[in-house]
Amino acid sequence: MSQPWQQPQHPQQPPQHNPYGQQPQQPYPPHQPQQPYGYGQQPPPPYGAPGGFPPPPAPVRRGNPALAVVLGIVAMLVGSGIYGGILKASDGGQIGYAAIGTGALIGAALGKAGGRNTALPVVGVLLGMLGVYLGQIFGIALELSDIANIPVSQVFTEHFDALNKAWKEYLEPIDAVFFILGAVGAFQTARKLGG
Repeated sequence: MSQPWQQPQHPQQPPQHNPYGQQPQQPYPPHQPQQPYGYGQQPPPPYGAPGGFPPPPAPVRRGNPALAVVLGIVAMLVGSGIYGGILKASDGGQIGYAAIGTGALIGAALGKAGGRNTALPVVGVLLGMLGVYLGQIFGIALELSDIANIPVSQVFTEHFDALNKAWKEYLEPIDAVFFILGAVGAFQTARKLGG
C-alpha cells in the first residue's frame, strides 16, 4: 500500500437541470471591485429623479388677499380689545409686548390667509398702527366708562370727541415707539407666514 489513494473519476454527464450538479458560482466576479452600496444596490440617481434633472419647484401657495384683509381687520379688532384691556389693567401703563402682539396677530391673519402677496405686509403695517391706536382708545374708553359710570358702548357712540381729546392729552413721544412696534410686528409676521 504504498500508492496514495485517488478519487475515482467518473465521466462527466451533462447537467439535467439539477441545481446540485452545477459548479458553485462566485458572489462577485473576480475582476470587479465590491460596490460601496452593497450587493445588488445601485447608487441613487443625481437630483433624485430619473434623467438627472432637478425636481420641479414646490407649487406657490396661493392665497385670497381679500379674505386676508377681512381676517386682518377682525384680528386688529380682537388685538385692540386685548391691548385696551391690558392698558386698563395696568392703569394706563403701556407694554411694548402688547403692541407687538397686536401687530403679530394681524400679520398672522394676513400671512396665513393671503399667501405670497407683496401688498399684504404693507396692509399689515397700516392695520398694526390702527390696531395700536384703537387699543389705546379702547383702554381710555374703559377708564372713562368707570369714571363716568356709563357703558363703554355709550362712550364710543356719544362721547367719541371727548375720548379722542383724552387720547391726545395722554399722547407722549414714547407712544411713537408703540406704533412702530405694532407696525413692525404686523409686517414681519405677514411676510414670514406669507412666503
